[in-house]
Amino acid sequence: MPAIRILVAEDDRAIRELLVHHLHRGGFVAIEAGDGPTTLRMARDGVDLVLLDIGLPGIDGFDIARTLRREGRTAPILMLTARAEEVDRVVGFELGADDYVVKPFSPHEVLARVRAILRRSGMSQDPTPRVLRFGRLEIDEAAREVRVDGIDVSLKPREYQLLLVMASNPGVALSRDTLLERVWGYDFDGDERTVDVHVRRLRMKLEEHRKLTTCLHTVHGFGYKFTQG
Repeated sequence: MPAIRILVAEDDRAIRELLVHHLHRGGFVAIEAGDGPTTLRMARDGVDLVLLDIGLPGIDGFDIARTLRREGRTAPILMLTARAEEVDRVVGFELGADDYVVKPFSPHEVLARVRAILRRSGMSQDPTPRVLRFGRLEIDEAAREVRVDGIDVSLKPREYQLLLVMASNPGVALSRDTLLERVWGYDFDGDERTVDVHVRRLRMKLEEHRKLTTCLHTVHGFGYKFTQG
């Protein structure tokens, strides 16, 4: 079964990235949207579940849920809101939401609710690990291995996780802060130079030792992005 894709639609960047971080750690593929029009477009492209903030700019969550259900799209919707009034919950359910979480919430609670919704929907709550392939490079999530020409590169755990996060978002520039949060966690006390050190190690192992075409690119003043070699 393909990995389960979850759309995180939330205009607060800190909350959005926290949820994405925990979903990735839970084995899901998480994609992001920070406004209503982008959310609607990405949901129409096909996802397995939508984490939908009611207060999105452009088009609010209620209108997005109404539109998706009117178009016959059945992906489960978990509403996220700062409003705890009963009328908002009722409206959300009447528009086709499957569950409702009120801020502030624990990301672990959200993850548990996501798994419960997927279980009720008949989808596996434990996504099948992927094998990502980019030319000579492949990343095997089940074996937690990175191979070039079929030979294990022997990455350390943080190096592996850093490459996996970037390769799961090919062509997307990820800030150093985002990489720190997704790989080291929000409680990490180090600084951005930690990311630079690990990227240098990855480049040495992949590009210098294995002669792989450059795939880790510096976005000056911001962070890094992965491109297919």
